Amino acid sequence: MKKFVNPKESEWADILKRPTQTVADIEETVNQVFLEVQNKGNEAVAKYTELFDGVNLENTRVSSEEIKNGEAKVSSELKQAIKLAKKNIEKFHAAQKTNKIEIETSPGVLCWQEKRPIQKVGLYIPGGSAPLFSTILMLAAPASIAGCKEIVLCTPPDKNGQINPAILYTAALCGVTKIFKIGGIQAIAAMTFGTQTVPKVYKIFGPGNQFVTVAKQLATKYNVAIDMPAGPSELLVFADETANASFIASDLLSQAEHGTDSQVIFVTTAKDLLKKVEKEVEAQLEVTPRKDIANKSIENSRLVYLQDDKAALKLINEYGPEHFIVAAKNEDFYVEGIQNAGSVFIGSFTPESAGDYASGTNHTLPTNAYAKQYSGVNLDSFLKSMTFQKISKEGIKKIGPAIEIMAEAEGLHAHKNAVSLRLKELE
Repeated sequence: MKKFVNPKESEWADILKRPTQTVADIEETVNQVFLEVQNKGNEAVAKYTELFDGVNLENTRVSSEEIKNGEAKVSSELKQAIKLAKKNIEKFHAAQKTNKIEIETSPGVLCWQEKRPIQKVGLYIPGGSAPLFSTILMLAAPASIAGCKEIVLCTPPDKNGQINPAILYTAALCGVTKIFKIGGIQAIAAMTFGTQTVPKVYKIFGPGNQFVTVAKQLATKYNVAIDMPAGPSELLVFADETANASFIASDLLSQAEHGTDSQVIFVTTAKDLLKKVEKEVEAQLEVTPRKDIANKSIENSRLVYLQDDKAALKLINEYGPEHFIVAAKNEDFYVEGIQNAGSVFIGSFTPESAGDYASGTNHTLPTNAYAKQYSGVNLDSFLKSMTFQKISKEGIKKIGPAIEIMAEAEGLHAHKNAVSLRLKELE
């Protein structure tokens, strides 16, 4: 990890630069795949599944028999762990429900707001070296609570054309309606346009690599909404001299092992701790099973010493991390002062892994500094707010003249006339 001691503020942008490719670098590939899927449907999906995933599939739809066989392969211990996590996630997201808001803005003018579920949602679940069945919990559980009628899941198959059993078990447990063995750009394109077998959805959720992130952004050009631009994982830890260096190192490596383009940053006001964490990272890295991946990620990562809390907090807000851990005696300063972070983990016994799996909060979060303007996935992500109004005779008399004056001032005479006719009727 590269080390920086009291860097000038003018140097922060370079220090905090993400190891991501620009959209221009990969947009051409994404556009090509989208165009083919739009025109050729399943044929194009099959072509790119063979090209990118190395498997030729006649049918990408997962059958009920495959789901049943997959469930049988999941250990009872893992099933219980998944059920515990599901219970906490459901409890946290169900608590986010809000009631109808109703108010009479003027006598006879009744306005209200209600939330309705998005009818068709698509979930993208990364597979490959780390099949993220936990992401199904984070997306399908709130989708079910919200009342989404169709929940479509796409995930890449392995070289044998199979889906990880834990993914199949979790999807069935959480109410996913259709599962497809499709990954990457072609999965996002299939859910964007619809194919002969894959339904077109209204909104796409889920994290992925840089190609998936760009594909999701491209989907928005075709009237499909997305949860957020969620790319390679990242974590920033702030700790002072009271923190445990081994805990910090373990948290950094827990994110570094996600992928070679992940990034972790450690910020501290304690120089001695900086050295201890550096040594702990090196030691724990040696015994990490995903050492090759984590090692490349660590090359993108940073150790930063700053002399005071004020400067540290300013740097953290500038970075806008997906995950932010604070382990310091002055934790309130950081908890109250953090403005830009996807999810915050407070105290030495709150590892980021807890949020990834079982505490109840959602782990689908904005990356690449999008925490400055995006929220992580929550129950409202699967709902639409709709407004209603009902105006009585008394009500239109009350606000009608104001509407006429405003419409005329804007030169919209038909707008004015729609009110004037009604007022004349009531004379």
